[in-house]
Amino acid sequence: MALIVQKYGGSSVADVQCMQRVARRIIKTRDLGNQVVVVVSAMGDTTDDLIELAKKINAEPDDREMDALMATGEQVSSAVLAMALHAAGAEAISMTGPQAGITTDGVHLKAKIRDIKPVRLKKALKEGKIVVVAGFQGLNPREDIATLGRGGSDTTAVALAAATDADKCQILKDVDGVFTANPRVVADAQKLDEISYDEMLEMASLGSEVLQSRAVEFAKKYGVCLEVMSSFNENPGTIVREEVRNMEDIVVRGIACDKGQAKVTVRGVPDKPGTAARLFKELANSNINVDMIVQNISENAKTDVSFTVPRSELAKAKRVLDALENISAGGVMVDEDVAKVSIVGVGMRSHVGVASRMFDALAKNTINIEMIATSEIKISVAIRKADADKAVVALHKAFELGKAAKKSGAKKK
Repeated sequence: MALIVQKYGGSSVADVQCMQRVARRIIKTRDLGNQVVVVVSAMGDTTDDLIELAKKINAEPDDREMDALMATGEQVSSAVLAMALHAAGAEAISMTGPQAGITTDGVHLKAKIRDIKPVRLKKALKEGKIVVVAGFQGLNPREDIATLGRGGSDTTAVALAAATDADKCQILKDVDGVFTANPRVVADAQKLDEISYDEMLEMASLGSEVLQSRAVEFAKKYGVCLEVMSSFNENPGTIVREEVRNMEDIVVRGIACDKGQAKVTVRGVPDKPGTAARLFKELANSNINVDMIVQNISENAKTDVSFTVPRSELAKAKRVLDALENISAGGVMVDEDVAKVSIVGVGMRSHVGVASRMFDALAKNTINIEMIATSEIKISVAIRKADADKAVVALHKAFELGKAAKKSGAKKK
């Protein structure tokens, strides 16, 4: 008997018909002789609706109360799906994240899982029940509900798979798997049969919305067998796995785009040791995620420092920087009209000329590069948001990802 963890996204459980279809699929998995743990996101756009509701009441709502509010979306989904399973004749029980034994750190809105003690969950499985867990949440050290950030239900599923030694973790969404680029933007984007943990981690952190990056970190750390697939059909998905030698044959595996970025420029920063450390320490203390960083050439012992942050954290970043004394002589400038476009592939380690090929493709399409960041297996550029889709299409063509994906077996067999 295998233990399967399945996670269903918001579009997969958006309404009554979706719930009933998902219930039938879960029962089919159980009837194959498996124990099943299900993790669910909030129904449809519930989380966005809850955030909108909160901001109508208070433009800057308290983080603790936001967590208490947003966690209800997944709790509704888990209870309704358990009811759908009951109606279909299956024994099932819904649980909140804390009831499933999930504890987190003390950070609200994007907490990290610290431990899972799935005692009650395992007891329910032994009793022959399907366990439906509300994703995206856990209990923090103050015994308050804490949410794991957008996409956090993915992390819940992978973490539960690790904690229960599950045989497989399936992430079921409204797409067939992981593609070389967003198929809504690139007509010939190809579904990948497999992708390495490291590549998927970069794709997730760079704007690909298929998986949350922390979910991939968990899968890599604990060796969770992870499959991304559609909940709307029975097609094979994309396996996320440890890198194998032939993966480097493909230079670029995929292209990610993040239009939710903002650029911050701190003008007239004193060009002396310790200034940058103080600046970024204050941002880190406020739990603000900084990405690309550029420092200009110093003039008159002053310099400008630019960096990108998620647009959702821009207002908080601006408040932190405005409160810093003796850091900026020229003020803080913000630019919300930027996007980050990235190419990702473990093959970059063993191939030369990748950056020049990328920059040439952008230049040929009159796309100006404002910032550059690199790692061993990725190159990211900040460009105008209006050029983002054009850049993705151009890079997909330049690296012949449609052809490369087909050669590597991206098409289902």
